[in-house]
Amino acid sequence: MPTTEPNTRKVERVAELKERIDRSDALLLTEYRGLTVSEITELRRSLAEGGTKFAVVKNTLMRRAVNDAGVAELEPMLEGPSAVAFVEGDPVAAAKSVVDAAKKFPTLVLKGGFMDGKLLSAADAKALASLESREVMLSKIAGLMKSEMSKAAAMLVGAQSKFLGVLEAYKDKLPAEDVVEAAAPAEDAEAPAAEAGDEPDQANDDTTEAEASGSEEEE
Repeated sequence: MPTTEPNTRKVERVAELKERIDRSDALLLTEYRGLTVSEITELRRSLAEGGTKFAVVKNTLMRRAVNDAGVAELEPMLEGPSAVAFVEGDPVAAAKSVVDAAKKFPTLVLKGGFMDGKLLSAADAKALASLESREVMLSKIAGLMKSEMSKAAAMLVGAQSKFLGVLEAYKDKLPAEDVVEAAAPAEDAEAPAAEAGDEPDQANDDTTEAEASGSEEEE
């Protein structure tokens, strides 16, 4: 009596591969013909350090998975003994690891890949390995931003210093002008004071005249 267990396992495997494809930032397809189990294990460990899972796959199952995941462009590359690097992290670092491994194990062939919705040829995948890693690029961007911020700060300090110099020069001229302007109101203030001082004298004169007049009447 036929059993459905093998088919169930295949369906589960296809679903697992599709899930890995969906989670991956990039895929790198290789042919591992001639690699020993220990060499594949070494390669798997080196890629795992960067968050990449390297798995030997059956082409028939992987073809179904790439179609289910909407990346059928990869199907022609699934020929011969295939292993896939499911990159969850920096694709550049993963490509470097695969290329370095290919130098160490010449039988390992990088066939191409898939990243950012685009199919990568073998040449594209190798070119990806020649780029700077994400950490290096971020470090350079941070350094560039720091440099630009330093330039901006220097320009700001220079502008502020220039402004303060102009302000100091203006302050040197300001007191002399204030003295001239303040002198006129001070002189004007003395006149009312003098006029106010004259009023008591006038009142005294009036009193004296009144007393004199009274004296004359008494006489």
